[in-house]
Amino acid sequence: MPKVYGTGVFEFRHPRAAEYPLPADAAPAPAAAAPDKAPASAGGASITLLDIQRDRLTRVAAEHWGTPAAAAAFDAGLVREIYATELRVEGRGRKTVPLHRVMILEVSQYLENYLWPHFDPTAASFEHVMSIILMVNEKFRENVAAWTCFHDRKDAFKGFLWRVLKLKEEEKTLNMAEKTNYLLFMINAFQSLEDELVRETILQLVSLKLWHTLSFGRLQMELCLNPELIKKWTKIKRREAKELKKADQPTIHSEMLENKFLRNLIEEFLEILDSKVILSSQDGGEESVLNESLGGQVDDSCVLYCERFMEFLIDMLSQLPTRRFLRPLVADVAVVAKCHLSALYTHEKGRLFAQLVDLLQFYEGFEINDHSGTQLNDDDVLQAHYSRFQAFQLLAFKQVPKLRDFSLSSIGSLHKRADLTKKLLVLSDVELQDLVCNKLKLISEKDPCSGRRDFLIEVLVAFFEKRQSQKDAVNALPLYPNEQIMWDESLVPSINYSGEGCLALPKLNLQFLTLHDYLLRNFNLFRLESTYEIREDIQEAVPHLHAYINNEGETAFRGWSRMAVPIKEFKITEVKQPNIGEVKPSAVTAEVTFSISSYRPQIKSEWDALKEHDVLFLLSIRPSFEPLSPEEAAKSTVPERLGLQYVRGCEVIEIRDEEGTLMNDFTGRIKREEWKPPKGEIRTVRIALDTAQYQIDITEAAEKGAENVYGTFNILMRRKPKENNFKAILESIRDLMNETCVVPEWLHNIFLGYGNPSAAQWINMPDLLEVIDFKDTFIDANHVQQSFPDYQVMFVNSDGTENLHPGPPFKIRLPKKMRETSHALPGNVSSNMTSKNNDNMADGGSTKEKLVVETYVPADPGPYPQDKPKQNSVRFTPTQIGAIISGIQPGLTMVVGPPGTGKTDTAVQILNVLYHNCPSQRTLIITHSNQALNDLFEKIMQRNVPARYLLRLGQGEQELATDLDFSRQGRVNAMLVRRLELLGEVSKLARSLRLPEDVGYTCETAAYFWLLHVYARWEQFLAACAQNQDKPSFVKDRFPFSEFFSDTPQPIFTGESFEKDMHAAKGCFKHLSTIFQELEECRAFELLKSTVERANYLMTKQAKIVAMTCTHAALKRRDFLQLGFKFDNLLMEESAQILEIETFIPMLLQRQEDGYARLKRCILIGDHHQLPPVVKNMAFQKYSHMDQSLFTRFVRLGVPYIELNAQGRARPSIAKLYNWRYRELGDLPYVREQAIFHKANAGFSFEYQLVDVPDYRGRGESAPSPWFYQNEGEAEYIVSVYIYMRLIGYPANKISILTTYNGQKLLIRDVINRRCKPWNIEPPNKVTTVDKFQGQQNDFILLSLVRTRFVGHLRDVRRLIVAMSRARLGLYVFCRRSLFEQCYELQPTFQLLLQRPDKLGLNLEECTPFTERPLGDTGHIHYITGIEDIDHLVNFRLEHLRQMQYMQYYAPQANVPPSAVSENSTGAIPPENGSAGSVLNEANERMAVEENGDASGTVISNKMEEDTVEAKDDMMQAGNKMGEGNGGGDVATENKKGEDHDTDDKMEEENVTPKEKMEEQNAESKDNIETETSESKDKLETEFAGSKDKMEEV
Repeated sequence: MPKVYGTGVFEFRHPRAAEYPLPADAAPAPAAAAPDKAPASAGGASITLLDIQRDRLTRVAAEHWGTPAAAAAFDAGLVREIYATELRVEGRGRKTVPLHRVMILEVSQYLENYLWPHFDPTAASFEHVMSIILMVNEKFRENVAAWTCFHDRKDAFKGFLWRVLKLKEEEKTLNMAEKTNYLLFMINAFQSLEDELVRETILQLVSLKLWHTLSFGRLQMELCLNPELIKKWTKIKRREAKELKKADQPTIHSEMLENKFLRNLIEEFLEILDSKVILSSQDGGEESVLNESLGGQVDDSCVLYCERFMEFLIDMLSQLPTRRFLRPLVADVAVVAKCHLSALYTHEKGRLFAQLVDLLQFYEGFEINDHSGTQLNDDDVLQAHYSRFQAFQLLAFKQVPKLRDFSLSSIGSLHKRADLTKKLLVLSDVELQDLVCNKLKLISEKDPCSGRRDFLIEVLVAFFEKRQSQKDAVNALPLYPNEQIMWDESLVPSINYSGEGCLALPKLNLQFLTLHDYLLRNFNLFRLESTYEIREDIQEAVPHLHAYINNEGETAFRGWSRMAVPIKEFKITEVKQPNIGEVKPSAVTAEVTFSISSYRPQIKSEWDALKEHDVLFLLSIRPSFEPLSPEEAAKSTVPERLGLQYVRGCEVIEIRDEEGTLMNDFTGRIKREEWKPPKGEIRTVRIALDTAQYQIDITEAAEKGAENVYGTFNILMRRKPKENNFKAILESIRDLMNETCVVPEWLHNIFLGYGNPSAAQWINMPDLLEVIDFKDTFIDANHVQQSFPDYQVMFVNSDGTENLHPGPPFKIRLPKKMRETSHALPGNVSSNMTSKNNDNMADGGSTKEKLVVETYVPADPGPYPQDKPKQNSVRFTPTQIGAIISGIQPGLTMVVGPPGTGKTDTAVQILNVLYHNCPSQRTLIITHSNQALNDLFEKIMQRNVPARYLLRLGQGEQELATDLDFSRQGRVNAMLVRRLELLGEVSKLARSLRLPEDVGYTCETAAYFWLLHVYARWEQFLAACAQNQDKPSFVKDRFPFSEFFSDTPQPIFTGESFEKDMHAAKGCFKHLSTIFQELEECRAFELLKSTVERANYLMTKQAKIVAMTCTHAALKRRDFLQLGFKFDNLLMEESAQILEIETFIPMLLQRQEDGYARLKRCILIGDHHQLPPVVKNMAFQKYSHMDQSLFTRFVRLGVPYIELNAQGRARPSIAKLYNWRYRELGDLPYVREQAIFHKANAGFSFEYQLVDVPDYRGRGESAPSPWFYQNEGEAEYIVSVYIYMRLIGYPANKISILTTYNGQKLLIRDVINRRCKPWNIEPPNKVTTVDKFQGQQNDFILLSLVRTRFVGHLRDVRRLIVAMSRARLGLYVFCRRSLFEQCYELQPTFQLLLQRPDKLGLNLEECTPFTERPLGDTGHIHYITGIEDIDHLVNFRLEHLRQMQYMQYYAPQANVPPSAVSENSTGAIPPENGSAGSVLNEANERMAVEENGDASGTVISNKMEEDTVEAKDDMMQAGNKMGEGNGGGDVATENKKGEDHDTDDKMEEENVTPKEKMEEQNAESKDNIETETSESKDKLETEFAGSKDKMEEV
């Protein structure tokens, strides 16, 4: 069985690379480690690699720790000097570290090579400890592995942590920047609880011992509320007293370091908040700064510290292990009350601080039982509130006479803040203090603020007031953002988040308090992330409209925009009455009319594609009369510059054309055959407005006299459909928060991050399948033995006798050892150590356990070819077999699939075996993309699962490469057609039995016919056979349905053997029973008359395997619940690319049954070492970890997973570039044995190479606009190499060009268009980004890394893994060597790349695309010295090619027959500019023949149309829209953007119709060239087709 891995050192890495601009006052960062910066207008803000190399710190690093010998000599004085001169920050600014100095030190491996190896916990200086703290903080800021180097010296690390805790007790005084850095280190440590090394020490600070520092009254209150802790508390006190007595010290528990650390930290924060934040001239006065006016100057460094401290407390209270005993301390010190009364809370510079305080208050009062971890529902919270208030009234009645009226009033009249505060005014200051400190014991009398009246009232009111339910708050929240939220930077941060400050955002880390907490955090983050994306789209679309005020004083538009159209008419048509108990209307609908007459056909079709549930935005634009001056524009906000007044979201209900005909109906109201194209150019959309927002707007208009928002809309804006699903997901989250959300009990604790990580593994689950029928999983008996190397495989027959000649199919009874032994790696044990131990145990054991494998003869499926089941041809590896076994057992299965390891094949086989072993269960398949879903679905159709049980939901169904329609409508039609076919078969059967044919009239009559005639005859036949088994021909003579089966291809019965004939007879009866079983399933479609009812029945009852994307699941969740959709198993592909919440929603697409979750299996397949989900806003990605998938979180938590360990995609040598990132990734026999993987790449000396690209025309990387990086030198170099490959004869569809930035992708496309088009050289298969190419592959990859100053986001190791794993046969990386070779995270890959020369090595002797040269033989190497060199080579060959064509055309055709002359001369007519097309096609044919003969792998089809569509999408993302400019319907360009898109359109023309371009240049030989090109192209595609199937099997 394969190993199942759990957490270890390996999983603790968080390779999220930073990508942000540096602040203007910060000097730049080192080349290898620095994040990207947006290009500034002033060139002085940037530094080059040369500047870094000349830096003093760089020289010091090279001298003292650049080599192992230098690092061995440690100088403590150097550490002190570096800290004092380079790292320590003084002053009152928000800067806590000199960022660029820290980055230079971090990238030089100051921590790994110098600080940590020489760290001694007892002797290390203060500067040494602080330097390590700063390096760790920098690694967290850069989102790279922080704790890895510490695992070599675990004991020393514990000493280091204790030294950090004692740091504040030392004589050295920390300044504010140092205190902030210290606090940031504690935040990072408490965010790394999955690392056992950190967890062991750091959790001691939040243990029950912490309660030693509570005030006496608070301690008694907590022990009374939690009596189960009294015994534990007493035991702790006794043990500590005994330890102190041994140490001969006085027993002062509260003075022990781990007990008082957090209390001291909180008190230090409160002192800073009270006395240092607001600088005052009245220093030393008795009056607290809490009461001072806001006119004082603010100390920014103190503000930053206070914000960070709030972040620290929020993090602590939002995780159960740290919350449990800390919350009483936070309440005892009254942190929230003191923050509310501080001057900073209401100061203009304290806005972020105030938001953080509110978030802290929310988590302090969160609805959870801290000690049991159970969630409190609304009733529990309300009951607790009433009980608490009632007890207060009773105490007041007995002991506070002045509050007699208060104690007799109803709770409902008192529990609001204002009412409660008013009632407490009757008490004097002394009485109030006595009540709060002595009677209620809410705070200690020793508290410095206990004498302040406002503080006491705040504490009392905060404790007893009724809080609004968070559920109610979420329900009252509009789902669509408005203009106020969109441009509020404190809510929606801009893209340039540097990681230096904190934000008032929730974090998605490892653990959550409850499911409600999980949903709430995701709801807030998802809402703000979608708001950010919408804001960017509005800022992109609106300027193209060129709004102005016309002569009538109304808004008009000079320009046009692809995504926004002026509104002709807007009217609200219906406002429904509110639901009971609500104020807002139950529904608000409106109609919007607009014209699409000014658009070109392509854009018209985009507007016509609007459908139900699409989200649109209504904008109110009112520009200023005069254009803003530059000074005014600089000071104004974005809405002011755009003239934007209001933004409101809405959802499409339906769209109609000019004649009122319904368009794009997917509900079945319009049948497919009745559909007609839309008429006219006026469109009317009926929309649903947000009822909560509508209520807010009309209330403000009525009460405050505000403008009627709904009378001002003049623009309707749409968004790209793929990016516009936020509303459905938010709605689904809100619905889940309002439901009793039941996650399966076996998954609940793991989902929240608690308990035993392996509790949901199949070996720990009840109701296991003890015997599994593997059907076609195993190819032969040898395959079974190879799949279970740890067992002694014994083959038996069905009767228990040994089978000496076994053959598939097989049934396996899982042995006890397999069902009870966990293969999870614990803690930090490496896989190699574990495998060695396992090997030793295996060797030491006497005998292997037996594995009983039963062989059986499957029932004869029937006599017709279509009856034969489809068979699997993939020879699964032992690890894949282990994944299949885990997947078909109940519980949670996680499969990590490195590139090319057959994730999809494994998933398909799990589904296949699951269907046959549990035929009554239903399975839901979820993927992130339509492409992955279609790949999975197409492979399922090749397995033995009846098509009638498959259903594909969503809009990507039409892309399925199959003749069958698997949509709901298509399946319904197929069932109806199949019904008629089967009834025809029934009539035929009746004829053969000499019975009336009307039994085949309906499914009902056919069912009666089955019972009365067919089954009855079969039973009689069986009874007769039982008595005549000795007669060989009895079956042949007496079979009752012989006439019906008279048309079989082969005779059914031989009459020679009773057993064989009986087996065949049972096969015939199986065929008949299948017919009548299918008819029984068709009966519902006969009874249900409407298409909608039939489709719903199909989805909820008929289909056994239902597939959809996670987006479709969120969109349709309400519909699924309403229809009663049910499923038992969930399989999720690409799960490491799906957001947490988009993984969670599909688990709850069905209603719970009496609190019982039906879900039995959850199978997650993905690869957390490749790119994560896309989150566009850096703040949400880096600060809130929103890009963490559920799959990745489970891996971090230590949930056992199976890692597939054999790849079948790339040459073994290329696979080494990325297999270091995986535990034991090897190669399939296929890639080691096939000849194609052992032959060199023709024309190249090496199969992979790093090519160093110097500056071109005096520069390297450039950025025409922020974040739009380009490198002209690399673009020219790559295109030259591409042309060189095409001239040799490499097919275009075998080559893909990848890059790491959108700007470079567009530049390469421009260069291809400029250089390849004149020669009719076909563009490559794809020119795209690494991120977009994830999940795809090609034979040859040309990769451009673009950057020459900073490594940028390639420092994210996951992006590197994707980039390196796309190529099968050849990978050529073009980059700046001096930059990338020193990047620490990329070392394993670049060390391999740099073992070869960094100048491109070519073999110029090879001029055809095939070679017999073996892989290791470089041949005669010609090194390319630079970009000009490769250009000269390519241009020379192109010119030589053109001369040869002219010579061939004009040479005398002597000795050639006339017919041959005409053919040759026609084919050789040169185009005006020269052409490489026909020559390349001939070479392509030769390469196709050669590769086909060598069983080449998967050929990626040349779908340039798809590439062009993707290009258009990318253009929009990069801000390069199609020409949107002035003029009514004319297409005008807007700056460079329009030109870029025009270039893209030209690329599209070239990609789609290369032959047409040839025809234009060869008018006189049009027909011949077209014929020749198409024939060679067809031949090429045909000869490559065979290799695709073979590779797909792998």
